[in-house]
Amino acid sequence: MKAVILAGGSGTRLYPLTISTNKHLLSLYNKPVIYYAVEKLVNAGISKIMIITSPSTIYEFVNLLGSGKNFISPKTDKQVQIVYGIQNEPNGVAYGLHLAKDYIGDDNVILLLGDNIFEDNIGEHVKNFKSGATVFLKKVTDPKRFGVAELNKKGKITKIIEKPKKPKTNFAVTGLYMYDNSVFGKMIDQKKSERGEYEITDINNIFIKEGTLNHIVLKKNWFDIGSFDSLLDASIFMRKKNGKK
Repeated sequence: MKAVILAGGSGTRLYPLTISTNKHLLSLYNKPVIYYAVEKLVNAGISKIMIITSPSTIYEFVNLLGSGKNFISPKTDKQVQIVYGIQNEPNGVAYGLHLAKDYIGDDNVILLLGDNIFEDNIGEHVKNFKSGATVFLKKVTDPKRFGVAELNKKGKITKIIEKPKKPKTNFAVTGLYMYDNSVFGKMIDQKKSERGEYEITDINNIFIKEGTLNHIVLKKNWFDIGSFDSLLDASIFMRKKNGKK
């Protein structure tokens, strides 16, 4: 399995911090935000990663991460591979994933939004993934901000609604997804949403219709650092985790 980290976007909710840099390069306690995404994948056994970002900041990522020399795979005890892709326009998560199609080749793919911080160990989930798609859910207090999963009595996801005005559950779909290679075929002829983006939610709903979408409920902390408060909360958490009071 190969990985794609989406690290583009203008980060408007974090202005003026993001006027001169990408939000994934901001400090989260003692590391840049992007380090947490790379380390999560490497610790899960992923050794080939493509980072998708905007043309204006790609050189900053290259200067910071290079080809991956500072990240050693626990499986092979060798350096992981980091390569880069450019997303010229912020056309949505599905569009960003599609840009990595040639890099992924015939492999399965794990997609991670680079501004999401996960505490759960995902190594076993990556190891056990075979086919279809898997999304990672987290119970939240403000589901209107996210894609929300609706579940039936058997606990199966029946639909995912993007930022619903009246959420039927509090299960947010986090920025972590696993797909088999059929995901790229499902993007053919995809239409943009009302907000002008190619939504990954639409792709997930196709897997639901096929009966091939599974889910995992996260047990530990999850942070989406798209706002000042969430960036601060994540930083405080990491400070405490590292033994600082």
